[in-house]
Amino acid sequence: MRTWTVVVAASLCVFSQAAWTQPVIPAEPFHDAMRGTTPIDEEAKPPLIAPIENKDVIRGRAYAQQPPTIPHKIDGYQLDKNANRCLACHARSRAAESGAVPIGVSHYLTRDNETLGSLSPRRYFCTQCHVPQADTKPLVGNTFKDAEDVRVAPGPAGPAGPEAAGKK
Repeated sequence: MRTWTVVVAASLCVFSQAAWTQPVIPAEPFHDAMRGTTPIDEEAKPPLIAPIENKDVIRGRAYAQQPPTIPHKIDGYQLDKNANRCLACHARSRAAESGAVPIGVSHYLTRDNETLGSLSPRRYFCTQCHVPQADTKPLVGNTFKDAEDVRVAPGPAGPAGPEAAGKK
């Protein structure tokens, strides 16, 4: 019981000292990448919507299993429970004729990995995962490196094995 009392008393001393210190006000105004310097209690003016790329160039992917981006405009495409305009070009039966990339085989699988004869209902709304791109300045910094760029090449003696460590 005595140890418990000492711990509580020490905690109270530490927290009471922290309460007496004044908050430090930064010399420069707070800057949020999304809001800019607009104060929290004011509405920030939204940026103009950047034009969508329409290059039909397939972009590289930033991480494993990333859905491919849409390399063209989709303004006016009907994509609802009644129709999916994407299927006019990307359905496997139409891809050769249209020159579009066919829908991946994974889009024909159920949750139990059973193959369906048509698009899986859970993959019907393409824009849940696939998004068009705009050539804009990133709102926040990113230091992501692709796995190919991070991979360490073996040294001049080849990969380190038991021999390299002096073990035989």
